[in-house]
Amino acid sequence: MKIIAVGRNYAEHIKELNNEQPEDPVIFTKPETAILRPGDPFFYPDFSSDVHFEVEILVRIGRTGKNIEQKFAHRYYDEIGIGVDFTARDLQSKLKAKGLPWDLAKGFNGSAPMSSFIPKTDFPDLRNLNFRLDVNGETRQAGNTSMMLFPIDYLISFVSNYFMLLQGDILFTGTPKGVGPVQIGDRLTAYIEDRKMLEFDVK
Repeated sequence: MKIIAVGRNYAEHIKELNNEQPEDPVIFTKPETAILRPGDPFFYPDFSSDVHFEVEILVRIGRTGKNIEQKFAHRYYDEIGIGVDFTARDLQSKLKAKGLPWDLAKGFNGSAPMSSFIPKTDFPDLRNLNFRLDVNGETRQAGNTSMMLFPIDYLISFVSNYFMLLQGDILFTGTPKGVGPVQIGDRLTAYIEDRKMLEFDVK
């Protein structure tokens, strides 16, 4: 399986990092080894001193497809979840300054904590879905999927023009404003609406 992630999909997050708003989705990938299973701790990497959390709605692909039209994209996923795109911000800044890929800053071991997946039919409208991340009991990020620049079905269509999507692939759909650093000892808890979906400690 593969993890396909979207950067710069919420306007306020683009502003907080002083990035330019893209004309097309900004796509990057994470290896399978980035996955952190529910309940496992996140171990702070030695190569960074500025790891940031970025909470995101996840989509799990349910069938194989490529060159998918947006109007048919909803047929290719049945489950959603929530996850954190951990980013070694200091390393990413160095790579971006040199015009180099972000892989080392985004794809390191354990950089993709994710919840279990639940049927999308549990929610009446995926285009109006509240989600949030609490750190030590305090809400640090809160977003709504209506704020996406590129909605889920558009993303699936766009990505499928470049990568064949396979059953089990996971799409990270972008993060809202409020990203920030984590510290050893922090506890992170992620919610879709008021449903607690993911909780883990930083060690």
